[in-house]
Amino acid sequence: MDTEIRPYRIDIPQADLEDLRGRLARTRWPDELPGVGWSYGVPLARVKELAEYWATGYSWREQEARLNAAPQFTTTVFGQNIHFQHVRSPEPGALPLILSHGWPSTIADFTGLIGPLSDPRAHGGDPADAFHLVVPSLPGYGFSGPTASPGWDVSRVAQAWAGLMGRLGYSRYGAQGGDWGARISPELARVDPSHVAGVHTNAFVALPSGDPRELEGLTPDERKSLGGLARWREERSGYAQIQATRPQTLAYALADSPMGQLAWYTEWFDDYGDNAGTIDRDAILTNVTVYWLTGTAGSAARLYRESAASWGPAEPLKVPLGVAVFPGDSTIRRFVERDHDVVHWSEFDRGGHFAALQAPDLLTSDIRAFFRGLR
Repeated sequence: MDTEIRPYRIDIPQADLEDLRGRLARTRWPDELPGVGWSYGVPLARVKELAEYWATGYSWREQEARLNAAPQFTTTVFGQNIHFQHVRSPEPGALPLILSHGWPSTIADFTGLIGPLSDPRAHGGDPADAFHLVVPSLPGYGFSGPTASPGWDVSRVAQAWAGLMGRLGYSRYGAQGGDWGARISPELARVDPSHVAGVHTNAFVALPSGDPRELEGLTPDERKSLGGLARWREERSGYAQIQATRPQTLAYALADSPMGQLAWYTEWFDDYGDNAGTIDRDAILTNVTVYWLTGTAGSAARLYRESAASWGPAEPLKVPLGVAVFPGDSTIRRFVERDHDVVHWSEFDRGGHFAALQAPDLLTSDIRAFFRGLR
């Protein structure tokens, strides 16, 4: 079994960047109905705005250097290449922590968290809150490369993370994540409960059980959150349905058209216009560019197909759970507490689904606060 951990550095050939610019210049734009806003999908003006900056102002080399500032490695787990950043804290008592991103994110989302979490002393924090950080690219995503076999669902990813942390010599560690990371991190605690100290999540989803008594006495805010779940199912779940049923068909368009990939991802980063402009355009484009340069947009979509069978209720956690709720999250406390030991709950009036990009300071503080009692 190949257990070697190999140093890695991102170094995209210039020819690939020139090819991208050429494709952007040859974009064949669709038409658009007048006055429909976001109701038919991401507006033409929004995509053209980002595309113009992508072609003339965005610097991949600057973003590449930011990513390369953190030590990176690759290893093989279950026959799959796994790319990860590994940042050891200068503090001797640091707690190991694995951060899991979601879709259509990449490890780039966590760039603003790495310094404050690994070296709080240098960022105005308490050195007792330090973490050794492991930040992997999900299998099939970005620099982990495409998955080469079926079966890479949430459970297998969690098992791979357990193997990775053991390979790095971490016998006790925490897990954090949002979006897919909010499913992978709890699953990691299920497959490796003797080593996971606790799980912190944002964008956590807990659904009603179907018992109407659960809905009695909901507060106005909770009813609003429940309405958000209904709105997602009715208006916003198209991307998930397609990726959960026909990811290969979608892959042809995403692999061949950088503009199509930009629009597909921007719709979610902008959240149908609700978050338009709240995420820095460099952050959006870095995520999109990573998928484009690695050719992994299609394989990333496969996680929805692989995990579709496990969308239902999850087994209760046997480790402490911390939940951070940001604007737009449809996270209802009573549903989470029905199934899990929630020892930490925070609600914020700033940020959003992509909290690591929209409110990194709040997310950092909440991660520190949760794990403070578990060291």
